[in-house]
Amino acid sequence: MTKGQFSTTPQERYLEDYVEGAVHEMGPITVTEEEIVDFAKKFDPQVFHTDPDKARETVYGGLIASGWHTCALFMRLFVEHYLPDQASLGSPGVDELRWLKPVRPGDRLTLRITVKKVKPSRSKPDRGVLFSFCEMVNQAGEVAATMMAMNLIRYRERGASLTS
Repeated sequence: MTKGQFSTTPQERYLEDYVEGAVHEMGPITVTEEEIVDFAKKFDPQVFHTDPDKARETVYGGLIASGWHTCALFMRLFVEHYLPDQASLGSPGVDELRWLKPVRPGDRLTLRITVKKVKPSRSKPDRGVLFSFCEMVNQAGEVAATMMAMNLIRYRERGASLTS
């Protein structure tokens, strides 16, 4: 794996700017107790996410973020720093989502992305599918969550030649 550095900003980025094998890191983003509780009360109201006192009595020994909250934090970093603004066409989904380590108040998470594959579309030559292996890593270097993201992205050159 090589440490990747984009030569373009997200506003200028297209599918050909993603290099297979490149590794990109973004963040960190700090998780607060208030955010954990607020998110959980709205979307995942389990006691180990919503009540710091009762959470101490659970198998986790304290408050932890919902896995969906961790995914939301991933998405924030993914959209702001990795996906192209104008060339992103959405996603057919993610594969192999795993929550490996609890995320706790005060954790600082970094998103590490490895470009796994860039696959041109056979039916629509102006775009392709970007496969990205994503890891949310805490301040101790422990991987808290992983997933394989798939995104539909336009090509810069192919798109320009089709619209001319």
